[in-house]
Amino acid sequence: MSDDSGALRGRVRALVYGIAFGDALGGPVEKLSAAEIAERYGRVTSVHNRWHRLDEQAAMRNGRTRGNGVVTDDTLMTLCLMEVYEELGRHIDAWDMAGPFVRKIAWEPRWVPELQRETLVIERLFYPEKWIFHRLQLAGCDPRQGGIGNMVNCGAAMYAAPIGVVNACNPAAAYREAIEFMSGHQQSYGLEAAGVFAACVAAALIPDSTIETIVTAALDLAKDGTCDAIEAALAVAERHRGSNSAYATVVNDLHAAMKPFSPMGDDVRHGPEKAGVATAAYQPSRLMSIEELPLALAFAAMNEGDFARTIEDAINSGRDTDSIGVMSGAILGALHGETVIDAATLDHLDTTNKLRLTASADRFAATVTKIVENDLGLDRQRHGRLNTLFQNDRSHSAGAQR
Repeated sequence: MSDDSGALRGRVRALVYGIAFGDALGGPVEKLSAAEIAERYGRVTSVHNRWHRLDEQAAMRNGRTRGNGVVTDDTLMTLCLMEVYEELGRHIDAWDMAGPFVRKIAWEPRWVPELQRETLVIERLFYPEKWIFHRLQLAGCDPRQGGIGNMVNCGAAMYAAPIGVVNACNPAAAYREAIEFMSGHQQSYGLEAAGVFAACVAAALIPDSTIETIVTAALDLAKDGTCDAIEAALAVAERHRGSNSAYATVVNDLHAAMKPFSPMGDDVRHGPEKAGVATAAYQPSRLMSIEELPLALAFAAMNEGDFARTIEDAINSGRDTDSIGVMSGAILGALHGETVIDAATLDHLDTTNKLRLTASADRFAATVTKIVENDLGLDRQRHGRLNTLFQNDRSHSAGAQR
């Protein structure tokens, strides 16, 4: 790799790689429990695995394919958001969700790896992500109210990493921008998780950042159930760090810690038997949290930031494996830079998905540089005006005293 792994470009390359790697690693085993993964796959450590649903009828799997490096909507949505930033060249809000982002996912064809054809990204999306198009274009609501009524899930958080990059070294600003933009997509703790995840990425980009830096930023900004869930997961990680605990024990303890905040447990599959059945899951609540971000942070803390080990642990814990892999990969890619990139795996991901991840990362990094340079110029201008304002105040006070 190049020698700028610690610079912005290298960190963005690693973040994008980490997202695609975590996504492809987790995709084949998504919605299996940790026990089912262990039984069918042993321990997942490579993107070269067969999807556990591949033998189902095509209609039952919505015509999709996965496995052996195929990425999902998590990666595609992230790339779409990067492109929106590139086209606008500035910070974004809910109106940009309603306009440029809707056009990106609903009207611009691209290769969708799971469908093995060029089509619109929206054709691949899960219903809570299709909600973006329904609410913001078809229903024409106020963009800030786009997320109201949506199924609360991790669908917004899963692609919020670019917002953290645009606000590098400023977790609070990343949190605010993610909340402003993602309010067009999600609500409640689904929206909160997007803000906190973006903040974690921004914190990871701080020079000499550590896992402790990232965790502190998350806990400083997280609200309500999201904060409580992160604290609960981190307490488990602290208990097991360096203890040589069995992996199954760690996972069981983490899932027990998440139970008060995410009631579905291993029962994450949707079928006809759930039609009309009342559930507390996916409902707005100040007391609830998604699982993916707390678990990603817990595994990162327990493994002291080790990139591969953290993502593998995250994937093998089961349930929403691709999204927890994406969040782990984004945070630790941003933290470590290009040293985490395996060239052979990167080449396989590019070839399998008809992507050019490094080129996409470099274009985005160039855009981020321009946005940040503009921010710094505005900051200098504001500081100058504030100095003048307060200097006039001080001069006035001194004159009055005389």
